[in-house]
Amino acid sequence: MTLPLETPTEETTASSPLAATRLRRRLTIEQAARHSGLTAEEIGWLEEGRLYRFPSSDEAITAAMLYTSALGIELAEARELAGLPPPEDEPGRGRIRRLAVFAALAAAVAGLVAVILVTGAGRHGPGRSANTRPAAPLPPAWKIRVDVLNGAGDINWTRRVASRIGALGYRLGRVGRANRFDYPRTAVYYEPGGQPLAVRLARTLGTVTAPLPGGSNPRRLVVIVGPQRGPG
Repeated sequence: MTLPLETPTEETTASSPLAATRLRRRLTIEQAARHSGLTAEEIGWLEEGRLYRFPSSDEAITAAMLYTSALGIELAEARELAGLPPPEDEPGRGRIRRLAVFAALAAAVAGLVAVILVTGAGRHGPGRSANTRPAAPLPPAWKIRVDVLNGAGDINWTRRVASRIGALGYRLGRVGRANRFDYPRTAVYYEPGGQPLAVRLARTLGTVTAPLPGGSNPRRLVVIVGPQRGPG
């Protein structure tokens, strides 16, 4: 029998600042997943400090930033999460304050990644040799071009998906219509050599990947947007 999504979070409240922050906002894991675009499982990994479960450090940091952004964490909370002293009582303004929040969140995430790398350094999965080389890190999102095409006839939904991809740091290319409007679901298409990059983006969008015939640029992805499903 499947346990309610809220059950494991209540058990980690005392030792998880992120879980405590979420609960202060009266959000269940399922609600937080909808707000951030992550899965409930990924949120569990973040709240329990198990960033090593993500396929790469890039994906772990992206997920952490998406989650903290979805929770609407302000400067004081961000500094608390990072183990920094409270900010001075001076009202921050505009861009400077946003940069301060981002820097504090980055410190919190970097600290968490460092702890996981140290504590997880001696762990090896079943059948995995200690001499196995880790996979090469994926290039950052801003080095990847993403074309977003309307594959279901809903240009507004296509633009929303494109905006979300752009917010993740990807370099948006063409945003327009696909060759037809009967695509059953959203998918991330990749050229030869680009599958790992497609998988990273598809996991964030909660969709699937597929090879793109022809082409020779592994750093170009094509997202064909299907019908909108569930809450917008």
